[in-house]
Amino acid sequence: MVLPLLFLAFGLSTAVHSTRAAAQDAPAFTPREIGRILAHGPWPQPARPDPSNRVSGNAPAIALGERLFYSPRLSGTGAVLCASCHEPWRAYSDGRSRGVGIEPVDRNTPSVVNARLNRWFGWDGANDNLWAQSVRPLLERREMRSSAAQVAALMRGDPDLSLLYQRAFGAPPPANDEALLVDVGKALAAYLETLDSGRTPFDDFRDALARGDSAAAARYPPQAQRGLRIFIGSGKCAACHAGPNFSDAAFHRSGIASRLETGEADTGRQAGIDRLLASRYNQLGAYSDDASRTGAQLTRRASGETDAAGAFRTPGLRQVALTAPNMHDGSLATLCEVLRRHPAGESAVESDEAQPGPVALTAQERGDLLAFLATLSDADGSRMTGANPLACR
Repeated sequence: MVLPLLFLAFGLSTAVHSTRAAAQDAPAFTPREIGRILAHGPWPQPARPDPSNRVSGNAPAIALGERLFYSPRLSGTGAVLCASCHEPWRAYSDGRSRGVGIEPVDRNTPSVVNARLNRWFGWDGANDNLWAQSVRPLLERREMRSSAAQVAALMRGDPDLSLLYQRAFGAPPPANDEALLVDVGKALAAYLETLDSGRTPFDDFRDALARGDSAAAARYPPQAQRGLRIFIGSGKCAACHAGPNFSDAAFHRSGIASRLETGEADTGRQAGIDRLLASRYNQLGAYSDDASRTGAQLTRRASGETDAAGAFRTPGLRQVALTAPNMHDGSLATLCEVLRRHPAGESAVESDEAQPGPVALTAQERGDLLAFLATLSDADGSRMTGANPLACR
């Protein structure tokens, strides 16, 4: 059997340490723990075209989408662009507690890196596909405050954009403003699908375990290994932050309440379901290119979701060292604060370690977890606010 052999190979690596203290530094993972670690890969994940978007993976559409992503002319004021909130140098987030377009908005701006792996889009899952999520900020009054007519006029009136559109979609821009708006969303989505994060120190460690390479596995920092053991075990983190993107793509209550611009409580997924089912751009609608409507099955079932009030989508943790502030409302400035205050929520994963209830962590465990989380980024984890594990008390 593969896992016991992997365990033996990895377990032998601890024997090379010359002192008792060094031997205690890095854990010897059990076969079960190794299995849980392997479930967080491999990385990168293979590209899979979106059947609801006929230009998904299309090189000319990607070029058009990239051009539009950096164009302020899509906005109603001509001053806001997609990259205003999704800044490449901030791992495609904005560094603010809550996003600011033309006006401030209610929630934190999530990174769009690895967005192609999401099942739902937005903190509340109000969209079931990436192109609809790309259309949403164009029309939202506080974000880009545009309209189908304005977007269509830009695409038809700019010769360069018209040519790029024709190359991507095989025809000139259509006369129907809304159809053209949706195609702009699909081109933006085609570009966003290319924004994958790179490999990380964790991925090298995970793959070393998979092939039984104890020497390579031993290069992964011992403190990160201890944090990983907590992450997949006693900390209950992996119950929600599961899979290669460290997200179960489900909705959970975080224990952090927030309010909307109106002063009302942010009900999260509950309001998101209403918007999803009312949207003309969901996968049940006429603009989906998926003739089979296979991808719409989850949309049909959304109305039957229970306990949606106050639940928010589990974000992926790749690049998490680079995207503070944290949580749906940006209320926690550092990951240290998250580890101090964020309890284990209800889990959709059946496991003897995935039960509801808060998890008490010692200062040492918080430091170990932080060291692990820093290895989930493809850039220098020291850029993280409060990155020093010894300071995570």
